[in-house]
Amino acid sequence: MSNLVRSRVRAVPAPHAVLPRSRSLLDAEAIAVLHRAAQVLLDDVAGLTTTLVSELREQEPAYRAALEADATEVWQEVYQSLRHNIASLIRPRESRDVARRTSRSIGAARAEQNVPLDAVLHAFRLGGAMVWQGLVDETARRHPEDIRLLVHVAADVWNFVDEHCALVTDAYRQAERRMAWRRENRLRLMTAALLDGTARITDLPDASAMLELPEDGRFVVIAAASAHPHAPGPLVTLPSGTPVVWHSTPEAELGIVHLVDAAASGPRRCEDGGDEDGTGDGAAPRGPADPAAVAAGLSAAPGVRVGIGSAVTGLAALGKGRRLAGTALRACPRTGGVVLLDDHLPAAVVVSSPSLGRALAERVLGPLYAIEPADRDLLVDTLTAWLEAEGSAQRAATRLYCHRNTVLNRLRRFEQLTGRSLSRPSDVVEVSLALTARRLLEP
Repeated sequence: MSNLVRSRVRAVPAPHAVLPRSRSLLDAEAIAVLHRAAQVLLDDVAGLTTTLVSELREQEPAYRAALEADATEVWQEVYQSLRHNIASLIRPRESRDVARRTSRSIGAARAEQNVPLDAVLHAFRLGGAMVWQGLVDETARRHPEDIRLLVHVAADVWNFVDEHCALVTDAYRQAERRMAWRRENRLRLMTAALLDGTARITDLPDASAMLELPEDGRFVVIAAASAHPHAPGPLVTLPSGTPVVWHSTPEAELGIVHLVDAAASGPRRCEDGGDEDGTGDGAAPRGPADPAAVAAGLSAAPGVRVGIGSAVTGLAALGKGRRLAGTALRACPRTGGVVLLDDHLPAAVVVSSPSLGRALAERVLGPLYAIEPADRDLLVDTLTAWLEAEGSAQRAATRLYCHRNTVLNRLRRFEQLTGRSLSRPSDVVEVSLALTARRLLEP
């Protein structure tokens, strides 16, 4: 009630303006009446507190729950608020700041206790109405002739109530933002620990509750990266209803996908707290049953590389799931695409040990670097097409827009240069892995 008792007599009039003496005296008398009635309320603030708490119990379900949890705390909160605010009616300079701090403290505390803001504001307005009614009743009881003077301070009383409602609202909103940041930060740290494999076993139940993922569920991790990290829009989209939690790292966007069967129920939420199925109706989504289903439903933006690891069981295994997804990501072509680890295990073997992969490529393909680069690329392209055609020279020729005999001649030349026989299975395996290493590991 910071401005409630500021004497209008002390206001500086505008030049050449004269404040009527009768109005000044009237204001001073109204202030005196207000001070007198407020002092009576202040002397019985404990009784006023008990009455207001009873009203809150009767009218506000949210406060009813708070009173059942800790009636003493609520009573003390109401008592301090009334005491400081009524004191502001009498001694605004001495009591204004502490009254404001008390209101802000109440707003923040109630936000942290999840009491709805509407309920808190209703409590403040109910208290303001009770104080005003107390002022009127006390004046009418002892000095009924002064009731008319209270009209002159009524606007100030309700402006005070509005001021403190604004303080409560601001403190409540700030507390909400702090709590949201803490929740998001804790969620981010917990998700990072799971994906790093550093989460403690004792943290898994909390992680399960925070992420809304079963502690012993089956999961697959997705890793997505783009050559343009600041490109607009999501790198990857999944079908609506896919239970997934996303986590950003400097290297890639990581997604934890919960593998569920058709009977699974309950929508999952993303790291930002949103309902992942997007329906908002609580319908049970039907998530993918295995990594292959994830790959089938996934869409990647142009130029984005996506690696999908193998399935793992339990939140404790998500560190392994991330490593598998990272291996799949390294097996992706530089130009983009989706690699399902289970379908590209030979490539995964190569990228899992880059030094050995490069050594194999050097050993098998090294002789090709003695010929002209154009000839070398022609032989490599032909060999790659022949392997992709499952050893069919005819299909390889169709892909390369040349004659079958041309393909065979190039393959024979490759054999002559490298000393490898494409009719020997072990040599074919080495050649295939060497070509994969050259494609994935060479700059």
